[in-house]
Amino acid sequence: MPRTIRTLSPNEVETLVDWAAAEGWNPGLDDAAVFRAADPEGFIGAFVDGEMVAGISAVAYGDDFGFIGLYICRLDRRGEGHGKVVWDAGMARLAGRTIGLDGVAEQQANYRRMGFVPAYDTVRYSGPTATLASPSDVRSVTPEDVSDILAYDRNCFPAPRQSFLQGWLQPPRRVLMAVNAGRVSGYGVARRCRDGFKIGPLFADDKEVALRLLAGLANLPGTDALHIDVPAGNSGFAAALEAAGFSANFTTTRMYKGTAPGITPSGIFGITTLELG
Repeated sequence: MPRTIRTLSPNEVETLVDWAAAEGWNPGLDDAAVFRAADPEGFIGAFVDGEMVAGISAVAYGDDFGFIGLYICRLDRRGEGHGKVVWDAGMARLAGRTIGLDGVAEQQANYRRMGFVPAYDTVRYSGPTATLASPSDVRSVTPEDVSDILAYDRNCFPAPRQSFLQGWLQPPRRVLMAVNAGRVSGYGVARRCRDGFKIGPLFADDKEVALRLLAGLANLPGTDALHIDVPAGNSGFAAALEAAGFSANFTTTRMYKGTAPGITPSGIFGITTLELG
């Protein structure tokens, strides 16, 4: 059948994020525009008779790192090869870079065959906000803080992502930071999703700072249920969440094709998104 592969328009990225919501992935209410700002050419779709039938994000963070996400074929067009062609297009776009993704269990064998190697599991925890006491030593991020946040982010993310963070740190997302001895010791972002709020990223010097940031985000007006994707290596943080009434409900595995990034995983208490890394 005639099929076209091309970069998605802003409205088509919105559609792809809506597909993710229909799959139960619970994206944020205004994710599409900020996702696209990370790399406007990094969203690819397959079209048949002018209708999008499959899509993928293949976001390049500079010349050395990229991330695959939002890999979806429309339910009524599965089994026709559309998913394979957008996958190939996304991988070709990121060729020469280390490529990351978050794989669900049933797809990991396929990703291994394509050269991806597991790095760590990520567990989604969901829970109430009322059990988290509000701290007094975290504060909102101001425009003057952004350069310091960008510098701190480089400890925990494999590549610079200024274009993405310039949007991600803006309302309606809520952003808090912690400061110790005049330097950033952590920051966190909360965004309204189809169900509750997701926290991500949550990067901090240690568990105590991460818990204070999480509590601060939980106590912002209008916040109800929280969801956070926690690297399994941060077992002490996970145990604190469970003690506060959170429960584990979903697991993915961070996988890389190419040299694994040299970042500090101990500082990652909540990944930014499953879609963009």
